[in-house]
Amino acid sequence: MEDEQQISLEVFFVSDRTAITAEALGRSLLTQFNQDDCHFTMLPYIDTEEKIAALIRQLEAAKNDTHQVIVFSTLASKPLRHQLRKGSFFVMDFFSTCLPPLQAAIHRHTSPRIGQTHGMGDHSHYLARMDAVNFTLNVDDGLRPKDYEEADIILAGVSRSGKTPTCLYLAMQFGIRAANYPLVDEDLDKGRLPAVLMPWKRKLYGLAIDPVSLQKIRHSRMPDSRYSSIEQCRKEVRQVESLFKQQRIPVVESSSMSVEELATTLMQKAGLQRQF
Repeated sequence: MEDEQQISLEVFFVSDRTAITAEALGRSLLTQFNQDDCHFTMLPYIDTEEKIAALIRQLEAAKNDTHQVIVFSTLASKPLRHQLRKGSFFVMDFFSTCLPPLQAAIHRHTSPRIGQTHGMGDHSHYLARMDAVNFTLNVDDGLRPKDYEEADIILAGVSRSGKTPTCLYLAMQFGIRAANYPLVDEDLDKGRLPAVLMPWKRKLYGLAIDPVSLQKIRHSRMPDSRYSSIEQCRKEVRQVESLFKQQRIPVVESSSMSVEELATTLMQKAGLQRQF
């Protein structure tokens, strides 16, 4: 008996705008499956019949005995959605699948327009997002502590514990003014919070990380240095955990969390809400 031929997945995220939503939803579903044999392609701005026709030809050409084509679509246009479904490949059409039961539940009709999720939309919402991002960049990594009064949350932790990416995600995704402060050897050896943080303890949250994860991250940045040595990482982690406990700073463990999980966990702990 011959071995079964391995079928790999060619996954396409299709949209008439950025395709960010199609990708987020599609990847979320695919996390339930082994993705070792998946290849991902984003196809944004498919917004005319000519582009759809060209896309269908591309998708049909990608199919063969060893490659299966899967399409995740957030096309807002009904005619374009209908045309896409004529192809001989699997299409997960989020709008056609989800909107009819939602319409029935809320007794309202849709008014589909492209770019509703990741366009500028309400201009005030866009400005709120950009204001939060600008604030977060301006106070990143301990800069301008005089502006901490305006912060919604302040993250503290050792270098490379995930402070900056988490703050930027909070700003971009939720409009949260997030500051962060790096706790360095000098701070940790003193065994107390830096003076600039003391007035803002009510906004302060600590990021903890295990020494092995920290060492891997640092080694990719500065290999074979004291900074990336496991001994230095263990020392800093031990000291910062003691400091957080002594000062009763709420702590979130970042070692096994994605940026998205860290951000939402912190928002829940701090009682923060999306600003737009």
